[in-house]
Amino acid sequence: MATDSPVSRFLDGIGRWFAPAGESLAPGARIPDLTLPDDSGAPVNLAAAGATGWLLVYFYPRADTPGCTKQACSLRDSYAELLDLGARVFGVSLDSVERQREFRAKHHLPFALLADTKAELAGAFGVPHSFGFTRRQAFLFRDGLLVWKDLSAATDQQAADALAAIRATNP
Repeated sequence: MATDSPVSRFLDGIGRWFAPAGESLAPGARIPDLTLPDDSGAPVNLAAAGATGWLLVYFYPRADTPGCTKQACSLRDSYAELLDLGARVFGVSLDSVERQREFRAKHHLPFALLADTKAELAGAFGVPHSFGFTRRQAFLFRDGLLVWKDLSAATDQQAADALAAIRATNP
């Protein structure tokens, strides 16, 4: 018989952090067809956004924390190179639209940040999440299909890793 005590909720939260919310997307999987608000509140459908070309979707634990800032700034600093290769970038966390907007403005990020406040996208990707945080992971799609994923995404190396993956799979 399950209980709903504070201790059981805490332990359940810890369990979700260490185990994926679902099975992580497998190579060749399609981009989940979900629509979330970006940092301006505008709806973004990832399946439509990544139907053609490259799409990098990266998850980060919390906006404006040290590691998440390094990860985002790594992509910001290499954004022109990513664009030259035809890549679009979306950052995702469980933060609110307002917090995402502040984070993007503060660090002059040239790409949209998605507010996954109900962990729908994290769940669809199989990204572990708990206590308002997601695990740091990255997924690269080409023409709507997953070609690379990094389930232990780096902070300041995120752009270099994504660029290497694009170059390795580019004909």
